[in-house]
Amino acid sequence: MQKNVITSSATGDKCIHVKHDSGLDIYICEMHGFSTVEALFGTKYGSINTMFRQKGDTEYTEVPEGIAHFLEHKLFENEDCDVFELYAKTGANGNAFTSFDKTAYIFSCSKNYQESLRILLNFVQEPYFTQETVDKEQGIIGQEIQMTNDNPEWRVFFNMLRCMYHNHPVKIDIAGTIESIAQIDADLLYKCYNTFYNLNNMVLSIAGNINADEVLAICDECLKTCEDKGLETVFPDEPDEIVQSEIYEKQPVGTSVFHIGFKCKTCSGVERLKKSVTASVAMSILCDASTDMYRRLLKDNVINSTFGGEVFCGDGYFTVIFSGDSSKPEVIRENILAETERLKSEGIDDKMFQRIKKSAYGSMVRELNNVEAVANTMMNSHMEGVSPYDAIKFTSELKSDDVLSFIRDELRGDRLVMSVIEGTVES
Repeated sequence: MQKNVITSSATGDKCIHVKHDSGLDIYICEMHGFSTVEALFGTKYGSINTMFRQKGDTEYTEVPEGIAHFLEHKLFENEDCDVFELYAKTGANGNAFTSFDKTAYIFSCSKNYQESLRILLNFVQEPYFTQETVDKEQGIIGQEIQMTNDNPEWRVFFNMLRCMYHNHPVKIDIAGTIESIAQIDADLLYKCYNTFYNLNNMVLSIAGNINADEVLAICDECLKTCEDKGLETVFPDEPDEIVQSEIYEKQPVGTSVFHIGFKCKTCSGVERLKKSVTASVAMSILCDASTDMYRRLLKDNVINSTFGGEVFCGDGYFTVIFSGDSSKPEVIRENILAETERLKSEGIDDKMFQRIKKSAYGSMVRELNNVEAVANTMMNSHMEGVSPYDAIKFTSELKSDDVLSFIRDELRGDRLVMSVIEGTVES
C-alpha cells in the first residue's frame, strides 16, 4: 500500500491517494488548523445504473428504476440498531444521498472522527435486508415519490429531461416510481449490493482535522478484501435530437417556474471535465448578473434574483440549464437564443471573459478552504477519472476561443427544451 501525494501546481494544495489492499481507493486531505472533519464513503452507483453485468455473465441484468435509492435507505438499518444511534454516541452528523450516478454515505464531526469512521466503514459493508423491512420501506419511499411529484422545482426539471432524452435513464426520477419500487425484494437488493458495493467500485474521501496514518490504520482494521468482478454498466443508445421542444404543466403555485436547457453531446473523463468547465463559463457569459441580457430582463421584470444556470452532466448526458421563476419564460427563451446567436457572430468580449474566468477560478480556490467541498471534490473527481485539482488547472488554461467554439457547436436552437410549471394561484 503506497501513498501517492497529489499536488496542485497552481495553489500548492495537496492530498493523498492510496489504493488499499482491499481494493478501495482512499483520498485523504489533512487540513491543519481546521476544526471539522468530513468523510464520504461512496459507490459509483446511481439511478441511471439499471443495466449491468460482471465478468462471467453472458447477459445484462436489468433492475427496477429507483433501486439504488432504495438500497441507500435500507443500508442504514442493521440487525441490532439504527446507524444514527451509533453516530449520536460519537457526536457526528450522519447522512447519505443517491444521485444519478453515485451513492454516498457521509458523516461530519468536530471530534471523535476515528470512531465515527469505524461506524461508517462497518455499516456500509454489513447489509441487512429482510422482506419484512423491504415491504415497510416501499410504503415510506412511495410517500416520498408522491411528495416530489407535488414539488414544482422537481417536476419542472424532470419534465425537461423527458423532453430531451428518448432512452437514457437520466429522465427517470431518482426514487423511481410507485410501480417500479413494488418490484424490489430482498434478493434483488443483495444482488445490487454485491455488484456495486464491491470496494473496487467505491471510494473513501476524508478531509479536515485528521491524521493520514490514523485513517489508514482504521481502514486496515475495518475493510474487507474484495475481488474485482469486472463490473460493466451499459446505457441504451441515445440520439442527438431532442424528444420535443417544450412542455407545460399546471400546478397550484403562485409564480410559474421554468427550466430552459440545451441538450449537448456527451463525453467522459478528462474530456467531460474540460467541457463542463468550458460550458460553465459559457453559461455565465449568457446569464451572469453583470451581462446586458440579465440587466435588461431584470429591468423589464421578466426575471428576478432566482434566475441562473448550471451545467448538468454525467455518463451519457450533458446539459446546460437556465432556470428561475417568471411569468414570461418564452421571452427568456427568445433572449437566450438571440444572445447565443449574437455571440456566435460577434464573438465574446475579452474583458467579460477574463472577469468571469477569474471569478470561476477564484471560487474553486476558495473551496480549497472548505472541508466539505474538499472531501466532495476528491470523491467526485475519482469517480470522473480525473485529479482533484484538474478543474482549477483547466480553468486557468481556458481561452475565449474554447468557449466560443462550445457556444457555436453545442448551444443550438434545435437542441433547446423549455419546461414550465404554470401557476394556478394568483401571487
